[in-house]
Amino acid sequence: MITLRKITLENRRAMFNLEVSEDQRRFVASNLSSVASCYVLVTNGGHPFPFVIYADEQPVGFVMLVYGITGYEEPSIAEDNYCILRLMIDKQYQNRGYGREAMKRILEFIRTFPAGPAGYCWIPYKSDNIPAKKLYESYGFRDNGEVINDESITVLRL
Repeated sequence: MITLRKITLENRRAMFNLEVSEDQRRFVASNLSSVASCYVLVTNGGHPFPFVIYADEQPVGFVMLVYGITGYEEPSIAEDNYCILRLMIDKQYQNRGYGREAMKRILEFIRTFPAGPAGYCWIPYKSDNIPAKKLYESYGFRDNGEVINDESITVLRL
């Protein structure tokens, strides 16, 4: 069973050690960089939600959700909406359905509107990341035609 858990003193090292494969590194920042971005977002009025993705009791991935992004170049959909800014499953746990199940849990969490109401969730992604695009589309996300920092923007009505 996939769950999203807060980063703690006990699980932080395991989360920092999770990595995607070499050929996927151009698609996602390291988890350490993402956690540092959380600090920057918080100190600039944003609301980040970083989680370790668990399969039962094993850390298998990381997700960083954001509401109220500030300090970044933003698509038109960004204001007062949620963003799945980072999502990764460790290379040794890929192709087991964990990413698909994690998306289900992520969207369930977002729909609780933990930082405020929203009409949409959006995700920036590299257009040549075909597995990610297919995953997002399977949950109803659709590209809105915007490209920010060489990343396509895909959007879901909540």
